[in-house]
This record gives sequence, structure tokens and C-alpha cells, in this order.
Amino acid sequence: MIMSPGLRKFALTVHVTSSIGWFGAVAAFLALSIAGMISQNPQLVRAAYLVMGVTTWFVIVPLALVSLLSGVVSSLGTRWGLFRYYWVLVKLVITVLATIVLLIHTQPIDLLTGIAAKMTVSAYPYALQLQMVVASSAALVALLVLTALSVYKPRGMTRYGQRKQNEQRQGVAAIDAANDKAQGIVRERESSDVHAATFS
Repeated sequence: MIMSPGLRKFALTVHVTSSIGWFGAVAAFLALSIAGMISQNPQLVRAAYLVMGVTTWFVIVPLALVSLLSGVVSSLGTRWGLFRYYWVLVKLVITVLATIVLLIHTQPIDLLTGIAAKMTVSAYPYALQLQMVVASSAALVALLVLTALSVYKPRGMTRYGQRKQNEQRQGVAAIDAANDKAQGIVRERESSDVHAATFS
């Protein structure tokens, strides 16, 4: 079902805003994770990991979920559809996977935040620190790919999309044929009325 122009613009605004916010929050998370891994200042490292935990749960996760849901709504309410074009389908798959990976990575993030919350800690597991940098870097790449797909909209319809397009064309052709037939009948009646008026 195609949404009204006002509703479509609202859904698109929500989707674009949440997607940009998601990207920005992940970029900030990456900066914090790098600072936590390379800084020699214990207070800065502790603060970075504490902020990463808050940023994850109160910014990144909500924005990821809103971006996913608003993207689905926007796709279903426009001519693009959700399964008609490959670029929309690829965006959906990447967004779903990125959201799932994000939710999985909340566990090591919570672990680092928990360690940072202890005042006596002076060292952090390097594997976890590296994981934060790698994961957030990969997330940024995925979000850049999503942005590029939205901007360039590569051509190519899925089989489902081609079938739907053919059905729509056949429906339009049938309506046109019915209209032509109706107009022909009207013309015949008008012609008959003219002839009848002429002979009378």
C-alpha cells in the first residue's frame, strides 16, 4: 500500500535521521574504543569504557532498531517495496545482520563497562579492547555501504519485483482496454443519436 505524500515524508525523515544518528554514534564509539585501547591515562580509559556502555544502550541500540523499523515501513509504503529491488533487499539484509551483531556485542561491551566501574582495575583484557575497535570499524563500513546503496540505488529487480511489475502492467493494460471499449460504446451511441436526429 502506497502511503500519502505527508506520511511518506515523515517515515523517510525518521529513517534518515535515525540512520545518520546510528552512523554518528558508532563513529563516536570507535573513537572511544581507540582511546581506551591506546591511552596511557587510566582515568581516560575508565571514562571511555563507561561512556561506551551508556552510548551503546541509550543511543546506538535504539537508533539501530528505529532505523530498521522505519526502513521497512518506508519501503513498504513506497513504490520501491521491500523485496522488489536488489538494492533494497541488500539494505534490509545488511541492516538486520548489523543489528543482530550489535545486540550480540552488547555482552563484551557490558563486560568492559563492568570492569571499568571497579575503581581498583588498572588493566583491561586486550582481546576485548581490540574487539571493540574491530567491531565498530566493521559497523562503520556496513553503514557506509547502506548509505551508498540509498544514494546510488543500483538497478536490478528481483524475480518477485519483475512478476509484480508484469502484473501491474497487465492490470493497467486491462483498464486501458476497458476504457477504450467504453469510449467506443459511447461514440457509437453518440453516432446513433446523431443519425437518429438527422433522419427525424
